[in-house]
Amino acid sequence: MKNLQRNLSARHIRFLALGSAIGTGLFYGSASAIQLAGPAVILAYIVGGAAVYMVMRALGEMAVREPVTGSFGRYASEYLGPLAGFLTGWTYILEMIIVCLADVTAFGIYMGFWFPEVPQWIWVLGIVMLICGLNLCNVKVFGELEFWLALVKILAIAAMIIGGTLILFLGVKMNGEHSPGLTNLWAHGGFLPHGAGGLIASLAVVMFAYGGIEIIGITGGEAQNPEKVIPRAINAVPARILLFYVLTMTVLMAIFPWTGIGSQGSPFVQIFSGLGIKSAAAVLNLIVISAAISAINSNIFGAGRMMYGMAEQGQAPRLFATTSRHGVPWVTVLAMAAALLGGVVLNYLIPEQVFVIIASIATFATVWVWLMILLSQVAMRRRLSAEEVRALKFKVPLWPVGPALAIAFMLFVIGVLGYVEDTRVALYVGAGWVVLLSLAWFLRAKPKADALLARETSVS
Repeated sequence: MKNLQRNLSARHIRFLALGSAIGTGLFYGSASAIQLAGPAVILAYIVGGAAVYMVMRALGEMAVREPVTGSFGRYASEYLGPLAGFLTGWTYILEMIIVCLADVTAFGIYMGFWFPEVPQWIWVLGIVMLICGLNLCNVKVFGELEFWLALVKILAIAAMIIGGTLILFLGVKMNGEHSPGLTNLWAHGGFLPHGAGGLIASLAVVMFAYGGIEIIGITGGEAQNPEKVIPRAINAVPARILLFYVLTMTVLMAIFPWTGIGSQGSPFVQIFSGLGIKSAAAVLNLIVISAAISAINSNIFGAGRMMYGMAEQGQAPRLFATTSRHGVPWVTVLAMAAALLGGVVLNYLIPEQVFVIIASIATFATVWVWLMILLSQVAMRRRLSAEEVRALKFKVPLWPVGPALAIAFMLFVIGVLGYVEDTRVALYVGAGWVVLLSLAWFLRAKPKADALLARETSVS
């Protein structure tokens, strides 16, 4: 059995994180956040982005000090206890599976735009087989694919921002209905039309949009020169994601009154149509297809590497630690494929509104993982001596105030899930998930982990 190979460059890691965090949520889901908060959603993206940046710096401090596969799952086990690591690892895997289920279903719907006569399940089956096959190749092949897929999304967003800015400066009237201008940010009910309640309610959607960026930590065991690569990726990626989201929202709501965004489908279609691109819907379809493939690709990678790391600790079936001759944990890739294929049937049976619930559950899982990362970093710092702290090569900024504020913010977002009626079920499901995992830990996983530790101790 070969170990994982360090074949991911800084370029691969940066675009892997961008690909995971910038998905169909920006192209289609942004409209729901705008309707909740109005133009003030810009503030929600800024505040949420700042909190996520603190999470990434906390993860970076630990990942540079100890670059391992399984990353934050291992750090939670080491600094908060094995139960915390077990909960964190499996909750992250749940997050990735839920997001992948949504994306593979979306891919089938997008392909139906061009091939309405082909059954949707064929596209879903095809994309799962293709992506899983690519994930079985050398990790460098995976990294290259993700680089180009993420690049398509980034170029599309940049084109939207540049095109939207041109519309603003040239004063082009969109379909003759209204004049674009920054005044649209406050001219339709004010900058905060639904008050503080609307701004708070939008946080659940906003934090879901940022989900996936923590995959940078997962790459630690396969990164080339992690001491240099990981800090560069962490410093660059959150700022770029924040920039993309904030600029996109600002341009969108300056061109269109926020009250009309999403009423004619994707906001991106509205902008491309306004630029005179007749095939706007087809162009956008190509973009969201690449976005969906990119997200599926990176999420299968992230969940698989987490399973691998947990298997090494005895917190998942030992079979998940089996690697191919290319150093790829192939059993975890097949496990993800089975989960996705099993979920395809469910996606045909659930009504459309259930996807709001699925997104909310994914938000709970995401914020839980971020909270564990922050708590693990705080626990690590408390263990280190003054000399060891000075030796850290990538320290968290604004210590200890920054991490404390970020922890408080994550707890607040979990509270928001329970406060907003549409997302309240996610808090119930999340609490039930934590209880069931805890029972699984004490009844099954803990005895196995203890036995593995005993064997390793006797061998050494």
